[in-house]
Amino acid sequence: MRHYKRGRKLGTDASHTKAIKKSLVVNLFMNDRIKTTLERAKEIRGDVDRVVTWAKRGDVHSRRLAIAATGDQHLVGEIFSKVEQGMFEGREGGYTRILRLGKRRGDGATVVIMELVQEPVVKKQRADADKTEEAPRRGLLRGRRARGAEAEAGDEAVEVEAGDEVEAGDEVEVEEAAAEVEDEVEDSVDEDEVEETEESDEAEVEEAEVEAETEDEAEEAEEAEEPEPEPEPEAEAELEPEPEAEAAEDDSPTDEAE
Repeated sequence: MRHYKRGRKLGTDASHTKAIKKSLVVNLFMNDRIKTTLERAKEIRGDVDRVVTWAKRGDVHSRRLAIAATGDQHLVGEIFSKVEQGMFEGREGGYTRILRLGKRRGDGATVVIMELVQEPVVKKQRADADKTEEAPRRGLLRGRRARGAEAEAGDEAVEVEAGDEVEAGDEVEVEEAAAEVEDEVEDSVDEDEVEETEESDEAEVEEAEVEAETEDEAEEAEEAEEPEPEPEPEAEAELEPEPEAEAAEDDSPTDEAE
């Protein structure tokens, strides 16, 4: 039975698991980020935080513990020097960040990127930090309480009057804005009417031009269709001989023969 055996097996025996964890921690401090599986990254988070905590202490005993955990004396010296320069200043744990990349082909293991968090710490400020109110003391006299109540009532009345004035000013501003909007709408309407009249005039001019062109074309077609006048026949009297002259010519040889 696994009594007092904390942590994950990582699919290997105890000695192999210990070697894997030490190698991952060393590579993370050397390169500031590594690519591994999700289970291994979660397993070495505590070891990384422990080394950084020893570096923050900075004494000899902590340095020896860090050397025993990593097995590299020069690397431990670099880590301690960076921490002294303010690498993790103001951060109380959580010195690593895990970014998931997705599933790995083959075994379906979740692949992640594990890196050291080196950004400076920005503390959140409370919204009510500026509003520091003192708790009322007990045992105050009734007269003081009454005067305080009257003062509060007066302040509320002043606030109400100021609110009414502000509302009145807002109403005036709203009316002015509405009037400006109406003026703009009227101007836009006038501009649209002017544009429409101009467009209608242009359309009428174009129609008149088209009608004139069609009339000219019709007149030209009618002139082309009219027939040409035929020439008048000449007098045929000049060509035909007179019958009396022909008869005289016929009678003349008979007379000679006689």
